[in-house]
Amino acid sequence: MSNSTFRTAVIHTPGGPDSIDIIEVPVTEPGRGEVRVAVAAATVNPVDVAVANGVFHAIGAVQQPKHTGLGWDFSGTIVAAGPGVDLAPGTRVAGLIGGVDRDFGTYAEQLVVAVADVAVVPDGLDLVDAATVPLNGQTAIQIVELLGRAPDGGNRLLVTGAAGAVGGYILAFAQNSGWRVTGLARPEDEEFVRALGADLVTDTTPGWDAVADTATLQGEALELVRDGGIFVGVLPEDVPAPIRGIRTGAIMAHPDGAKLAELLARTASGELPARVHSVVPLDRVVDAHKTVAKGGVRGRYVITP
Repeated sequence: MSNSTFRTAVIHTPGGPDSIDIIEVPVTEPGRGEVRVAVAAATVNPVDVAVANGVFHAIGAVQQPKHTGLGWDFSGTIVAAGPGVDLAPGTRVAGLIGGVDRDFGTYAEQLVVAVADVAVVPDGLDLVDAATVPLNGQTAIQIVELLGRAPDGGNRLLVTGAAGAVGGYILAFAQNSGWRVTGLARPEDEEFVRALGADLVTDTTPGWDAVADTATLQGEALELVRDGGIFVGVLPEDVPAPIRGIRTGAIMAHPDGAKLAELLARTASGELPARVHSVVPLDRVVDAHKTVAKGGVRGRYVITP
């Protein structure tokens, strides 16, 4: 990185992890309501693997003429603030960038982002841990909001991929909305699932009042919902058609600085787990993508510039 450029990971032509390029781009100054952040950590999420594989390009959701940025959530330190910003340089923050159709991402040495989309990282919370919170935590909150309060007629919620990052948060959050939560996960994940107050199944049969499908089982998960129940997934571009009176929907997380602040505080207090699988430098982003693409990783790979 020079004084006028910084490194960032992008996709020119999608084709899996080996299609990721690290390029240098010009430094830009923050505008009104924006901050420029020196990125300390960025998390590798399954959606990033999908972008690199061309999933969103194939359905027309990405229209970038030159390259597509990688990375959704991040943590770091503010180095410059635009007009109308009350956070000073030196403030530690974490945040989320939404959407897939953009030429920049958080796998980068620097980032300009709306101050409304970030939250201050509490003292005592490591920036690597903080980087794992924004996308997964806010996705889970928004899934639980879409589910709504458990109806009087039935409150049995099944969470697929319950030991994953999003699934684990749903286990914790959904109980506050009256749901009796069960996680679908592997036997070796039982301690984690039960520690969050949920039951565990390693195989299941139909009849659930609601299913939160973080494992993207899609139609297979829809078949587990009872007639008139609820299905919520994480692929808004591919929501299963409603059948048997089932209400279907999906979430792609959008930034919410206020809610992120609450999540970071709960993580700093130890109420919510910070799950880091491994920390790798930006130069090893291809290796991290290859491992995440295989599935089964518990916790997140975190990229450090």
